[in-house]
Amino acid sequence: MYPFLFRTFLSRMDPETAHHAAMAVIRVLGVPPFSWAARAVTKPAPSLRVRALGRDFDSPFGVAAGFDKDVKGVAGLYALGFGHVEVGTVTAIPQEGNPRPRLFRLIPDRAVVNRMGFNNRGAEAAAARLRRVRRRRRRAVIGVNIGKSRVVDVAEATADYVTSARLLAPLADYLVVNVSSPNTPGLRGLQAVETLRPLLEAVRAAAGLTPLLVKIAPDLPDDEIDAIAKLAVETRLAGIIATNTTISRDGLATDPAVVAAAGEGGLSGAPLKQRALDVLRRVRAAVPDDFCVISAGGVETAADVQERRDAGATLVQGYTAFLYRGPLWARQINRGLAR
Repeated sequence: MYPFLFRTFLSRMDPETAHHAAMAVIRVLGVPPFSWAARAVTKPAPSLRVRALGRDFDSPFGVAAGFDKDVKGVAGLYALGFGHVEVGTVTAIPQEGNPRPRLFRLIPDRAVVNRMGFNNRGAEAAAARLRRVRRRRRRAVIGVNIGKSRVVDVAEATADYVTSARLLAPLADYLVVNVSSPNTPGLRGLQAVETLRPLLEAVRAAAGLTPLLVKIAPDLPDDEIDAIAKLAVETRLAGIIATNTTISRDGLATDPAVVAAAGEGGLSGAPLKQRALDVLRRVRAAVPDDFCVISAGGVETAADVQERRDAGATLVQGYTAFLYRGPLWARQINRGLAR
């Protein structure tokens, strides 16, 4: 029934309002006995288990950062069949993000434009929620994605990231340094190797034994992707997430007036598929076989996930297709992969 509900009702709601409504339902699904019933229906087949980052994942398919910014839906998302949940992006300082409206659907492209701006309640609040989740949901694999606080100057970004890492790394199965969102001024400039190296070294020291990854943009030139992959290996990171959203608007089927009205922000969804796949292949070719590469961007079907796995992805993440596929999306992916 979900496609019918989306066409007739959900697609007419403000996207951010619809997301909050969906998150309310997901939170309910995370509470017993609803979580037990949901997990019984969605639990991935044992054949899908993956060992990565020193953890056991029930499925290679998980939720990308951005869906659960404040660690509110981990239990419900786990109950829906996702193999891991990456929460955030979390900043050291709480922030409201950019003014609304800041989330826009491009339905003909099965895509979304967002300029949320890392809206979240801050690292201390996220840490408190993670402690509660850890007491109740020990099996759920939880990654934590951290970014720069908007009020902090780029020159002071390292200390800002380190603050978040110290609070959150002890509670995370893995930690991700996000330097690739287009919605925080100056953030993507941190991807330059000369600025990225000291940042990653400082955060890795603060993270201790927690595996550390870096998330990169799809808009980087190929030579810069190669350089970051080399840097990640040199600085003894555990992995790379490829990729974040794109600032490109090339090849869209949506009415140009609708695209223009959406304005600036990161584009995610089906149009990102080919570039995300290309970046994955480039990263995999540049790192050792045992280096974790998580692929995200344009993933919608089990065939998409399998294609990423065949191209060398250790794990795969999705987000945007959740809006178009509905609450049983992870189950559809996992059943397709098992077949």
